[in-house]
Amino acid sequence: MTTTHFFSDTTDLTGRSMRHITRSVDTIITTAITPIAIMLLFVYVLGGAIDTGSDSYVTYLLPGILLIAIASGIAYTAVRLFTDLQSGIFERFHSMPIARSSVLWAHVLTSLVSNGITVVIIVAVGFLMGFRTSAGPLAWLAVAGILALFTLALTWVAVLAGLSAKSVDGAAGFSYPLIFLPFISSAFVPTATMPGPVRAFAENQPVTSIVNSIHALFAGEPVGSDIWVALAWCVGILALGYLGAMAVYRRRIR
Repeated sequence: MTTTHFFSDTTDLTGRSMRHITRSVDTIITTAITPIAIMLLFVYVLGGAIDTGSDSYVTYLLPGILLIAIASGIAYTAVRLFTDLQSGIFERFHSMPIARSSVLWAHVLTSLVSNGITVVIIVAVGFLMGFRTSAGPLAWLAVAGILALFTLALTWVAVLAGLSAKSVDGAAGFSYPLIFLPFISSAFVPTATMPGPVRAFAENQPVTSIVNSIHALFAGEPVGSDIWVALAWCVGILALGYLGAMAVYRRRIR
């Protein structure tokens, strides 16, 4: 199977998946509504009681909200993949002369696009709520790159879940711990305010390094070692998710 054939097949199948998204715009809206509601709650109800050392709590909060949105959005990838498996469409694809891995990559690319749209919506709402940044074009590009890599990594975990699940609820349910992970990180309050064991966990999980990196980029400050830790976490999760998903996929299509 040539590389050209793989890219052509992936493009065609991604177009199919994206048509499903455009016919169900409520999926993107729903994915954006919950993180926006959390942002409204924390900024306008709880924000006055939270001391982050920042003049604007929404500016401090936004990176964590974006990660929650992505963790929520990738659940739809697992559900779409599970639905395709149950409908028998995979068997039809495999009876055609197409690159078999392109079926999975189409779902992954669709996730990148749909979550990207959700992120743009939430950032726009953040600006309306008072989010401000001194980040230049390169810093914004770095933020976009980190979020895209985080999305790619979690999407392959979603693919693994979608291939392994026994029910729709099981396909979507894996994302719940990921959605709550930002709450035990530096996304909402500085980790220095947390009790010892909680602080130890918060400072040594992937969300904190990613949030800290985005905070620094938005503030126009040096990112230090956090960005390398964030990239290491994302690449590690991506590698494990990809290898696990491909192994399960090969067993499913024998």
